[in-house]
Amino acid sequence: MPKSLRSPRHQRFLAQLISLRKAKGLTQEQVAEKLGRPQSFVAKYEGGERRLDVVEFLDVTAALDTDPCEILSSLQL
Repeated sequence: MPKSLRSPRHQRFLAQLISLRKAKGLTQEQVAEKLGRPQSFVAKYEGGERRLDVVEFLDVTAALDTDPCEILSSLQL
C-alpha cells in the first residue's frame, strides 16, 4: 500500500476539512480553540504536514459540527 500523506485521496480529505471550516465561517484559530490545541495543530493537518489519528479526526469533525461518516464515505474508492 503506498503512503497516503500526499496521495490524491488524502488531498481530497484535507480539502474537505478546509472547505467545511471555511463554510462554517471558522478560522484555524477558532477550530483550535474548540479543540483545546494551538492554531499550529490545525495549520499542520490542513497543510498536510501531519496526519490526524482517528480520535483527532472525530474531534475535528465535532468542532466543525459535521458527520464524520459523510467525509469518510466521500473518500471511498
